[in-house]
Amino acid sequence: MMENQCSPGDAGGPAGPEPAGTDQTGPEAAARDVRWVYQPVEVDLGDGGWALGRISAWWQDAAGQRWCRLRIGRGGQPALWQPFDPARVLLLPVSGL
Repeated sequence: MMENQCSPGDAGGPAGPEPAGTDQTGPEAAARDVRWVYQPVEVDLGDGGWALGRISAWWQDAAGQRWCRLRIGRGGQPALWQPFDPARVLLLPVSGL
């Protein structure tokens, strides 16, 4: 059985010093603390609609909050760091069902 390397449950080792922000809400994590992945997701847009997206990295801050580097397919925005919210971001299978 193949190990799921995209699970937020294993978001990497201890976080370093508080990083500077890359957007209004999220951190730019130190490279040694980031776990790069390819994880397809479906994202609740908050208006009743859903969109496909991708998480390309996981990071955990010193307080234990898990962050994901999320890019939503529609909209053309770059990937942004944001707190992982499993009620809003649904992890999709990478392969097989």
